[in-house]
Amino acid sequence: MAEKSPKNARQVAAIVLSKFSPRRHDASRVLHKYLEQTEQGRLATDLVFGVIRNQGCIDRVLVKISGVPKPRIPAKILNILRIGAYELLFCPETPEYAIINEAANLAAQVAGKPASADKKHTAFVNGVLRNISRAIAKRSGLLAQAEAQKTVPQSPEKGCEFNIELLPDLNQDFAGYLGSVFSLPVWLVSDWLVRFGEETTRGLCFASNRRPSIYIRPNILKTNLLELSEEFRRKGIDFEVLTDESMIRLKSHCPITSLPGFSEGLFAVQDISAARAVKILAPKPGWKVADLCAAPGTKTMQIAELMNNTGEVVATDINPGRLEKLLENCQRQGAAIVKVVEYGRVFQGSSYDLAFDAVLLDVPCSNTGVLARRCEARWRISKKSVSELAKKQAKLLQEAVPLLKPHARVCYSTCSIQSEENESVTKDFLSKNNGFRLESESLILPSIGPPDHDGGYVAVLVRD
Repeated sequence: MAEKSPKNARQVAAIVLSKFSPRRHDASRVLHKYLEQTEQGRLATDLVFGVIRNQGCIDRVLVKISGVPKPRIPAKILNILRIGAYELLFCPETPEYAIINEAANLAAQVAGKPASADKKHTAFVNGVLRNISRAIAKRSGLLAQAEAQKTVPQSPEKGCEFNIELLPDLNQDFAGYLGSVFSLPVWLVSDWLVRFGEETTRGLCFASNRRPSIYIRPNILKTNLLELSEEFRRKGIDFEVLTDESMIRLKSHCPITSLPGFSEGLFAVQDISAARAVKILAPKPGWKVADLCAAPGTKTMQIAELMNNTGEVVATDINPGRLEKLLENCQRQGAAIVKVVEYGRVFQGSSYDLAFDAVLLDVPCSNTGVLARRCEARWRISKKSVSELAKKQAKLLQEAVPLLKPHARVCYSTCSIQSEENESVTKDFLSKNNGFRLESESLILPSIGPPDHDGGYVAVLVRD
C-alpha cells in the first residue's frame, strides 16, 4: 500500500479547527494529534493559534463583508474562511492569490457530494475572500497614519487597513473597540482599563495576541547555559542567549523533541515569567518541599535543580491522570529527589503534618496572563468563572497550612493578572491566618518585548 502524501498546513489547520472546542479542549493538545500529518508544522501551528486568538475580529470582518450571518455558514466552510481571512489580515507576507486559491481548493475537498455542493462552497469561499481582498486598502500600513475604525492592528506599529469602517469608534467605546480588535471579552478589557489605564491596557492586548517566543531553560543538574548554547550552535539551531534570565530563546521553530539534548533531559521549555515563582521561593539544598499543583512538572524539576538534587520534593496534582507524565518528565531530567504521590496522600493522617520547609502552590487559574500561549482561554473565561476560581485558590492555599513547619515558606503563584485571583486571595488568607506574614508579592504583566513574555503573580508567605 502506497503511503499517503503529507497534508499541507492549511489542510491540517482546517482539521484541527473542526475538531477543537474552546469549552472542552486545550488547542495545543488537539493540534499535536495532527501535526505529524504535515511537513509544514510551523505554518499549521501559526494558522491554528492565529485563528483562535483573533477569531472574534476575523468573524466580524467575515460577516460584515459577506453579509451572511455565521449560523448560516457550514462549520467546516467557516473555518476555511477564518484561515483565509487570518492570512489576509495578519500575514501580509503571504501572497493574496495563494491564500484565496488554497482556500477555494480546500473548500472543494471538504464539500463532499454532490458535485453541486463542491461548486457552491468553492464559489462562496472564493467570493468572500476576494471581497475581503478588495476591501483592503493596504495589507500592512503604519498605525500612526491609519484610521482606527478601518484598521486591524497587527503590531504596535502596523495594521491591515480597509477602505470601509469595520470597528467600533474608540473615542466613544474604547473597551468595546479593544475587545473587537483583539478578540477579548469586553468585561476583561474594562477591568484592565480601570486598573492599568489606557496605554498599559493597549500593551496588554497586543501582548495577549502576540506569537509567543519559545524559551529553553538549561537543566543545571546536567548542563549549563554555555554548554547547551554551544550544543545548539553545533546542531545549527537558530537562537539567542538571554544571559540575565539564564535562558535561550529559539528563533527557528522546530519540534521540541527534535532539539539536541531533549531525550537526555538537558533542558525544559519554560516562559521567562513562569520561571520566576521557583526563583522567588528560593528552595535550599536539603529542604523538604511540596509542589501541590505540579503537573506537568516543569517547576518541580526547577525546584530539584535549585536544591542540587539534595533533600526531598513531594510532587502531586489534583488531576491523577497527569501524574504519570509528571513522573516521566522528572525521570528524564534526572530529578532524583522528586517523589510523585497521589494528591490525597499528602493530606491524609499525620505523615506530612508540619513536614515541609516550603510549599509551592502554582494554582489553576483563568490564564489571563498567558492568553497568547493559551489562546483558547479567552473564549471560556467569564466574571463568574474567575470568582469561582478565586474560591478554589483560597481553599488550596488554606489546605497547605498544616503541611508547613514553623518559619516555612509557601509560594502562591498564578498565571493570571486578575486581582481577584491574586492580591485578593493573599490578603484574605492573611486576614484569616495571623501566624503568617507576607514576605513579598509581585505582578508581572505580559509584554510584547523584547524579550516578550507572559504575565503572572507570585507571593511568598512565611509562617511565624
